[in-house]
Amino acid sequence: MNDPIADLVVRIKNANKARIPSVSLSGSNLTTSIIDVLKKEGYIAQYKVVSTNKKKTTVIDLKYKNSIPTINGIKQISKPGLRVYQECAKLPKVLNGLGTAIISTNKGIMTDKEARQANLGGEVLIYVW
Repeated sequence: MNDPIADLVVRIKNANKARIPSVSLSGSNLTTSIIDVLKKEGYIAQYKVVSTNKKKTTVIDLKYKNSIPTINGIKQISKPGLRVYQECAKLPKVLNGLGTAIISTNKGIMTDKEARQANLGGEVLIYVW
């Protein structure tokens, strides 16, 4: 696995299509930070990190309302072959503010709204709506 963000995005997409209640993936600090932002924004129900024999595994419980997933769409923006950086004034608004962009800044992983309030730019990782 070369790109843990792509793995996270694809697993969430596939689980939403199949209406699977939970997803497990290999854990890293980056993916755990992204999942924490998704939890704070209300896109997932909960998550837990399980450590076994030098391996970290993250288990994500997805959120559904009347069997409709709360994550309607998720898209990876910055990729290993093409990194996307934006300054604070040019941070994207997903669906005119209805969605969330997850940004990697020098103060950590945060949403586009938090980055604007802190006057920070950074690498645009994921769009979620």
